[in-house]
Amino acid sequence: MIVAVTLAGCSSTSMLNVPQDPRAELQVWLREPPGSAAARTADRLVKAFSARTGYKAQLTALYENFETKLQQQAAYRQLPDVVINDTEKLGSMQSQGWLVPIDRATFPGGDQIADRAWQAARAANGNYYAVPLTAHTFALFVRADWRAKLGLPVPTTWDDIVDMAIAFTTRDPDGDGRADTYGLVVPGTTTRGYMAWYFASYLYDNGGEFLANTQPGRWVPAINDAKGVQAAAWLKDLFCRYHVVNPDAVDLDTSRAHDTFEKNLGGIYLTGPYMLPRFVKSMGPSRIEVFPLPAGPGGGPNALAEGENVYLTMGSRNRAAQLAFAQFAASVEGQTLAMDANGNGPVVRLPVNTKVDVGAIRTDPRWKTFQHVYATDSTYVPSVPNWAPFRQMAADTLNGVMANCGSDVKGSLDKLAAQFAAELKRQNVYGG
Repeated sequence: MIVAVTLAGCSSTSMLNVPQDPRAELQVWLREPPGSAAARTADRLVKAFSARTGYKAQLTALYENFETKLQQQAAYRQLPDVVINDTEKLGSMQSQGWLVPIDRATFPGGDQIADRAWQAARAANGNYYAVPLTAHTFALFVRADWRAKLGLPVPTTWDDIVDMAIAFTTRDPDGDGRADTYGLVVPGTTTRGYMAWYFASYLYDNGGEFLANTQPGRWVPAINDAKGVQAAAWLKDLFCRYHVVNPDAVDLDTSRAHDTFEKNLGGIYLTGPYMLPRFVKSMGPSRIEVFPLPAGPGGGPNALAEGENVYLTMGSRNRAAQLAFAQFAASVEGQTLAMDANGNGPVVRLPVNTKVDVGAIRTDPRWKTFQHVYATDSTYVPSVPNWAPFRQMAADTLNGVMANCGSDVKGSLDKLAAQFAAELKRQNVYGG
């Protein structure tokens, strides 16, 4: 609350009247491990921006406690000029008064940015507070060699996924004579809300929603409707009825899930295109197939849409450079550079600029699968003022459902819906 009150002043006229200096160096923060391939790509993007425009800019890559460090900077009114961060962070950053609003209609090159990407830059009040940078969605990574050995078809229904998961668990697809493989790799920990994040694609793919948008800026809980219950019960069956999920799933985060898939312990992994370069390098290109999620019994096809935005913060001494950086990052030149061609450090996974063709830059055709799913069958999380509490509450509930095979799916989701309703009221966005 103290930080929120402090930053409320940052959105005041006084913060807009900070003396401007076009020579002031732009500070750009990125949520990536320092020294990582993605951080190196982002550094090239920042340097290219400076070379193109003449504005000075410096990249800082941070990963551990990124949000905490932003809060600390905010408390001292020393936010970086530009923050590259997840699309779902928009609500919390905007509600604290950190962000400069963006006029989509007049933003240079804004007409080249996909409408779907702009959705993730729009806050609960209907205004825009970011410029889209990158997008991604999720699809099934499948062990091609295992599927071929067992003669399994391409999954076109949820039943096909179940059958494949059972076969990968029980029919020794790696041929070592031991029962040491599983069908699905699931990052199901409650940390950072991963269980809800993983489940979201199945929920959307079945025609369900976390929250129903009843009118602009207003939502009601929807997680406990028939489609949500059906999706959760289906996933629970994979844990408890068929026993085809990696045994440590409820404690697994994404970094460990990546390792689990790479180490031949699981044959199906729902994840994003950013993992393609790593898996191709570590496992070999011929051992990996990528398939869209087949439509669920209640709807679909669909999958979670995510990405990162360029956020311009209040209090900058060089607002012209802020805007110029956002424009460059969203341009054909900036998007192309940040895709890292066929390297393993893409900052832009799927381009938001409609003039950029994934297939012309990345030769691996599996990228086109993700591009198609994003463009036609993907959904962002609701643009409530702060999504984080909803994701965490959903993760806690779903993790408990999957960990306890005696759990009541409908009863658990009813309780979660009540928690959602209370949080919507707290954020003053509940109602029909």
